[in-house]
Amino acid sequence: MEKVSIGDVEPNALGSDVDRRGLSGPLGTTDFAINRYRLDPGERFSGGMHAHMDQEEVFVIVEGEATFETMDGEVTVGEAEAIRFAPGEFQSGRNDSDGEVVAFAMGAPRDSEDVRLPRSCPECSHDNVRAIPGEDGFDLQCPDCGAELDG
Repeated sequence: MEKVSIGDVEPNALGSDVDRRGLSGPLGTTDFAINRYRLDPGERFSGGMHAHMDQEEVFVIVEGEATFETMDGEVTVGEAEAIRFAPGEFQSGRNDSDGEVVAFAMGAPRDSEDVRLPRSCPECSHDNVRAIPGEDGFDLQCPDCGAELDG
């Protein structure tokens, strides 16, 4: 058993000022990722529309109201509601409200290694590209033909 106080976990926002606290490490999870977010108006859960090809994600809204953009349109998720995204389902979430959003984002398996962006490859027209963590953000590569793309 592991226990952690969320307030004791340092925020890690992946290059932004968002209050994102990764709980997987402090709790020692091996097969399950969990992050707590506190979003001010206008802030986002992630940088933009993406899909985890190897991970499903669930967002549980504890406080406020979040808006998720999908390839089929927008979905509003309110307090005490949850939304699930299957592996390969593109989404991006944000706080469009005037108040704060507190939410937990969970994913399984824990470590996603195949993140895609909905961008066509100029070489072969494949409909998405792989985002590979690099020194200055992400490098983009076509999963079909292997072409390296500008970010």
